[in-house]
Amino acid sequence: MAKIFGCSNKILEVDLENKRVSVYKVTEELRRQYLGAKGLGLKLLYDRMTPRVDPLDPQNYIAFMPGVLMGTGAPCSGRFEAITKSPLTGIMVTSSCGGPFGMSFKTAGWDGLIITGRADVPTYLDITDQGVEFKDATSFWGKQIPEVQSVLDTKESKSLVIGPAGENGVLFANLAAGHRFLGRGGIGAVMGAKNLKAIVATGGSFSIKPHDPVQFKKLCKTATRYIKRNPLSSDRYRNYGTSANVSPCAKAEILPVNNFQDGQHEAAVKVFGETMARDHDTSHHTCKPCTIGCGHKGIFAGEKMSAPEYETIGLLGTSLGIFDLDRIAQWNRVCGRLGIDTISAGGTLAWVMEASSKGLVKSDLAFGQADGVEQALEDMAFMRGFGAQMAMGTRFLSEKYHGEEFAIHVKGLEMAAYDPRGSFGQGLAYAVANRGACHLSAYMVAQEVYLDLLKADSTFGKAKWVKFFEDLTCCINSLQICQFTMFAFLLEPPLSKYTPKPLLAMLMQYLPDLAIQLIDVSLYQGLWNAATGIRLSKKQFLQAGERIHVLERFMNTREGIDSRADVLPRRLLVRGRASDTKKKVVPLGKMKAQYYRRRKFDERGIPKKDHLKRLGIL
Repeated sequence: MAKIFGCSNKILEVDLENKRVSVYKVTEELRRQYLGAKGLGLKLLYDRMTPRVDPLDPQNYIAFMPGVLMGTGAPCSGRFEAITKSPLTGIMVTSSCGGPFGMSFKTAGWDGLIITGRADVPTYLDITDQGVEFKDATSFWGKQIPEVQSVLDTKESKSLVIGPAGENGVLFANLAAGHRFLGRGGIGAVMGAKNLKAIVATGGSFSIKPHDPVQFKKLCKTATRYIKRNPLSSDRYRNYGTSANVSPCAKAEILPVNNFQDGQHEAAVKVFGETMARDHDTSHHTCKPCTIGCGHKGIFAGEKMSAPEYETIGLLGTSLGIFDLDRIAQWNRVCGRLGIDTISAGGTLAWVMEASSKGLVKSDLAFGQADGVEQALEDMAFMRGFGAQMAMGTRFLSEKYHGEEFAIHVKGLEMAAYDPRGSFGQGLAYAVANRGACHLSAYMVAQEVYLDLLKADSTFGKAKWVKFFEDLTCCINSLQICQFTMFAFLLEPPLSKYTPKPLLAMLMQYLPDLAIQLIDVSLYQGLWNAATGIRLSKKQFLQAGERIHVLERFMNTREGIDSRADVLPRRLLVRGRASDTKKKVVPLGKMKAQYYRRRKFDERGIPKKDHLKRLGIL
């Protein structure tokens, strides 16, 4: 078997319309600046994409990029990234996935795939170490995802597949790699518009080796040790999956109930991760390689199926007033088969339920009633009746029928399942996130709720922390490695681990600049250096993350994004949660102004030209 040390630096470029394939060679300087996966994908699309192109136009681009750690055996590194322009939001969208496609693609010898054009007939791409073949997918068109995977997935070959939702243009259609999904922003609809049903990669031709195997092995041992001793990664997520988040969010009153009208409910205990593990015989069902093991499966309604993640429980469950894990798991499976993002689907259904109760639309859907939900999901996927309008998402519906005050989205992307009225930093992160109401751009709820290191209802220092975590997250999503490693990699190094928690919290809350300087990111930086042989200092590494984030913001401003889009749903700014006696709302304005200054944006939220030049973007 041939060996690749670090990266092959070979990117496949595919023109579906002309059935043309070429290979682009990534330079070392481009690696230094944009690392890989998310960062490199954004840069390659920035250099190729025409601003203002319609996301469903053949001339839109979509990229799939494995990380530089893929195939090395580093803990939690079996991830890849998709990058395109979202039909749901009209701006850039990136999404990370841990399914098996990435490993097959990387070990076929490729470091990226860029696709443009539209095939004249339903098509799938067959990728080997020799290149790309265009194959007829007419027999697969209209079929659900598992049916297609059962044919295309073998021991050597792994696929990316869209379902009927992607074919029919549902604006929040996703795509699957094994039992994992590239979920947000309608990436599946972009593939559907290109007549591209699937991508298959046959791997195993190459083994991936780090440039410095001795140092890399040492760092992997440290990383594994940190993961195994960190309470969140080794206990909570390993035992309960991401559903471990339900109980702390309910306790903090930030679990969405009835379309974010409230943040808690007495029935929430029925959907706790602890309840799921006890009553549904859960076991691991993870990405590979994985040291944490947050993915789970279990027995629901008498059948074995994937256990719903926290976001699915929140948006397809509690936000609909539903506290039945059997039902939520079944709806999760329906979405997985049809190719629908559960967050946007749940957010849209919650809006419809409330709009119906207010007489704005006619629907039998209602909070607390499970009947009709599965039918509504199918109607969305197949564009039937009112489902064709629901398939356009919350923003579209609220603009058409009014009800913007309770349309829970940012920039057109439905909000994840954390109510920011109980987590002000998360509120800022939602508002300014590049892809919309994204919790993964800067996961502030971890510091404010799970770890209690920052005061959840304070604005002090939040702009600095959001900026720091955005930059670090861009690095992580460009390596690629699981974001859940942050709990172990940042909290287990000696300075963090042995500093008394009250002192650590005081430093983070009142001296954020000093605390940020003291944070140890050496595991991420070291894995990069050892894997690629390209040495970056801590400053250079984090600056690459900043460059990636600012480039994405700049690409969005070319599409018309400015401070007017960096807002939260009106409900969260003017109306407190029903259970909150203080009726707190998110004080966004002050935090946003501080964030712009920290980011070197102008008052409109647009990156300043001199800063773009300093970062090497212009």
